[in-house]
Amino acid sequence: MPTIRDVSKLAGVSVATVSRVLNQKGYVHKDTVQKVHEAIEMLQYTPNDIARSLSKKSSKTIALIVPDITNPFFNELALAVEKVTQMYGYTTILCNTNDSPAVERQYIQTLKQKYIDGFIMATNTLSSNEIDQLQVPLVALDRSNFQTVPTISSKNREGARLAVQALLQQGCTKIMHIRGPKGLWIAEERCQGYLDLVEDLDWFTPKLIVNGNFQLKEASEAVNKIFDAHPDIDGIFAGNDLMAIGALRVMQKRGICVPDQVQIIGYDGIPLGEMVYPELSTVAQPIYEMGMLAARILIKKIEQQPLEEMNHQMDNELIQRGTTLHTS
Repeated sequence: MPTIRDVSKLAGVSVATVSRVLNQKGYVHKDTVQKVHEAIEMLQYTPNDIARSLSKKSSKTIALIVPDITNPFFNELALAVEKVTQMYGYTTILCNTNDSPAVERQYIQTLKQKYIDGFIMATNTLSSNEIDQLQVPLVALDRSNFQTVPTISSKNREGARLAVQALLQQGCTKIMHIRGPKGLWIAEERCQGYLDLVEDLDWFTPKLIVNGNFQLKEASEAVNKIFDAHPDIDGIFAGNDLMAIGALRVMQKRGICVPDQVQIIGYDGIPLGEMVYPELSTVAQPIYEMGMLAARILIKKIEQQPLEEMNHQMDNELIQRGTTLHTS
C-alpha cells in the first residue's frame, strides 16, 4: 500500500508539502499541487483517516445521542440526520443511552478522545455546566433547552392544547393525561398544555395525571390503575404515541370501545400509529424535518458559519384517525 512518503518522492516534494495539499492548509504553488495530485492518482494513494484526524483534530464524524432507540421517533430522527451528514461528507455515529446519564457521559468522553466533530443531543441528562465545558459543537434536539446551545423542537405546549381542545370539542367530559418523565422539559410542556385547558374545569383532579415515562408498558400499567378508580374517563391525551398505544391496548383488553366510549390522542406522529387498529389520532411533529435541520445547524457550527437564530420551534399538526370520533 503506497504511503505519503511514496507520494512525496514521486512528486519530487517534501512530505510536509504533500500534507499541506491533502489538508488544504498553508500556501502551495498550483503547479506543485498538480504534481502532488498526479502522484496520488498514479499511486492510487488513500490518505490515512486516523492520522489525518490526529493532525487536524477532526474526524469528519458527528454523534447523535438518543435516550431510547426502541422508540420509533428516534429512528426517524436518525434517518434524517444521516441523510444530511452524508451530503456534506460526514459520518454519523448513533449512540443509545437507555436514559442513563452515566452511559451518556461515557459516550461523550470516548468520542471526544477520537476527535468527534460535534454532537446532536436528543437527551436531557447533562447540566448546563457540563454543556458549557464540552468545547465541542453541539445542537440540542427535542429534549433540551439551553440558552447557549442551538435547539430544535416542536411547539410542545401548543401541540398539547391542540389535542385536548379536540377531545373537549368532540364531547369528552373527563380527560386523563399520561405524561412523560418528571423534570423532562418536553414532558412538562405537554403536561402544562393539558392543564391550560382542564385545570379550571369542575371534573378535573390532579389524580387524572399519571406518569408513563414515555414507555408503552408503564403507560399501560398506569392506565389500568386509574381506570379502576375513575371508570368514567372518556378521553385520554398521551404525551407520546407509544403511551397512547399502551392505553389503546388496555381499553381493548377491558372491552372498552374506542372511540365510542373512550377517545385517545397521542403525540409525535410515528408510523407505528397507523399500524394499530383503530389507527391512532396524534399530534404529529415534523420529525424528519427536525432531524435534517439539526444536522445542517451542527455542520454550520463545525465549519464556523454564522447562525441566523438559536432556538427553532416548529409547528405541529393534529391528525385525527380512528381513536377519536371525528376522523378526517
